[in-house]
Amino acid sequence: EYIGVLQRSALQVDASLRGQLPGESAYNRVYRSPEQGLHNKFDIWLNKDKTIMTINLRGTTSDRDSWLENFYSAMIPATGSLKLSDKYTFNYKFATDPKAAVHVGWAIGIGSIAPDIVDKVQRYYADGVKQIIVEGHSQGGVLCFLLTSYLRYLVADGKLPADLIIKTYCSGAPKPGNLYYAYNFDYITRGGWAFNIVNAADWVPETPFSIQTLHDMNNINPFIHAMDMMQQQKLWVRMYIGHVYHRLNRSTAKAQRRFEKNLGRRMYTQVRKYMPEYEQPEYAHSANYMRAGTPIVLEPDANYYNKFPDTGSNVFRHHLFQPYYYLASKIYKK
Repeated sequence: EYIGVLQRSALQVDASLRGQLPGESAYNRVYRSPEQGLHNKFDIWLNKDKTIMTINLRGTTSDRDSWLENFYSAMIPATGSLKLSDKYTFNYKFATDPKAAVHVGWAIGIGSIAPDIVDKVQRYYADGVKQIIVEGHSQGGVLCFLLTSYLRYLVADGKLPADLIIKTYCSGAPKPGNLYYAYNFDYITRGGWAFNIVNAADWVPETPFSIQTLHDMNNINPFIHAMDMMQQQKLWVRMYIGHVYHRLNRSTAKAQRRFEKNLGRRMYTQVRKYMPEYEQPEYAHSANYMRAGTPIVLEPDANYYNKFPDTGSNVFRHHLFQPYYYLASKIYKK
């Protein structure tokens, strides 16, 4: 199945970036969406007997607004609404935990294409298609996290049929949200229904940068009582530990506020150039990005590095379709 994900995803990009992948033969493309939001787009594919549909989400393009979607990386609560235009407000639920938060740029991406996707799911369900594969690579891969959550909660809330079967492949994907979103995603896809495929040499899954503060921890933890415990120590111990504690806590909190300012409020002014009616949301005060999904790690070996050297100026050498296809085929396709 994953080889097919790569084959279909490669057809969303220029031929020069596809690599030497075999052509798709098990599925037929039946729909290609228009570009929406910050250059987001998706394809619908059906297998030969028309029992399975795939929703293939396109990754980052060379367009500036597509990259803005990645860099606009402040977090927003995982349940809420985004006013994308005067005529459209995206009401979303990506998680039920009130502490869960997600990347705002990618939430805009899903919000821009969500109505069209839901329409296609309902249309093909009426034709008897009840099995869905949500798939994508790179930015398309991280959008798969949010789309999966969104669709699963539409099912849970009775807005989509209860007998839909949803399976997810997030390929070469960045981190979608904070720890509590990751917890919730792994819970609602438990049993092996969502995979996060990573080339261990690829830097993209290491992004966005993550900062953990005391605010990012569960309500009951020993650190919130640290000052009370320090009062029981000798004076010089209290002075030293208190100094270190406050210095560490202030530095991470300051870094989080700086990230929110630069990658949230300042980036918003750039996004408005492409979506002039978009209203800035309230940001979640977190930058504690985490991986999600059942991990499938593609571990490079010496032969891999002979074929794809770990040097040079091409920063996407380990991120493109060819190295993922090479490793997946070598490790699993036997």
